[in-house]
Amino acid sequence: MKLQWAKEIAEFIDPTNVKVDEPLNKYTMTKLGGPADVFVMAETEEQAGQVVKYARKNNVPIFLLGNGSNMVIRDGGIRGIVLNLSKLDQIHIDGTTVYAQSGALIIDVSRAAAAESLTGLEFSCGIPGSVGGAMAMNAGAYGGEINDVIESCKVLTQEGDVIVLSKEELELGYRKSIIQSQGFYALSSIFQLQKGNKQEIDATIEDFTFKRTSKQPLEFPSAGSVFKRPPGMFAGKLIQDSELQGKGVGGAEVSTKHAGFIINKDNATATDYIETIRMVQKVVKEKFDVELETEVRIVGEDAVPTK
Repeated sequence: MKLQWAKEIAEFIDPTNVKVDEPLNKYTMTKLGGPADVFVMAETEEQAGQVVKYARKNNVPIFLLGNGSNMVIRDGGIRGIVLNLSKLDQIHIDGTTVYAQSGALIIDVSRAAAAESLTGLEFSCGIPGSVGGAMAMNAGAYGGEINDVIESCKVLTQEGDVIVLSKEELELGYRKSIIQSQGFYALSSIFQLQKGNKQEIDATIEDFTFKRTSKQPLEFPSAGSVFKRPPGMFAGKLIQDSELQGKGVGGAEVSTKHAGFIINKDNATATDYIETIRMVQKVVKEKFDVELETEVRIVGEDAVPTK
């Protein structure tokens, strides 16, 4: 069936952007993940809508993959269609209004805003995700979050219809949104910022960037911060106090630089990574009676055991 899906999608998508059995470890920050049955890169919002409608009409599972910064794809990969919007990366600024398509990196949007002396997005200068991913999880750092600056977001529904959601309709909360809960596909966002002092904006970005590079294990592939912050606590501190840094399963390891990160240190498999997550959850629960909830998404299927 996947060959048929690919052939039919290639009738309205450039065939070079439609791939069968494409390894997804090429598209994730962890460098983990098995193959997609059919991998499709849309070049326009209209094409994205066509792919979603095709999947709906033909009852084919479809999964939206951004830049893979906050997820772990299992070793068996993902069945059906994996839709990638990384080519939708336009950024436009008009006064204090910033328009960004969902495939643009939120870091690039932050830099573009800073270049125009716009303040409000400095917090995102170190978030290694796309605008779409940042919208879906209301990404935040250093005391700021998407909810502080978003005006509206254009999304595709699971039926392939395009709707525009206001800030209130997005239902943004701690690492959640209606985009995530309803399975919508973010297409583009409009941010409302304020004019600021460019020197101060640049200094803030430089400070945040230094904190990120000095404290996070950026030299290794990882999914970023793995766990949500428990109320009144810090996941990294709980993990550190559980003496789990440097420990892991297979090629995956709890970072010695930042306990909130799990790194792909030595050709880890997704199974190694996931089992390390489970190990951390188990030990922290035993030591502190705290249930660590994952911030990263774990998706896809386990690999079929070889005989």
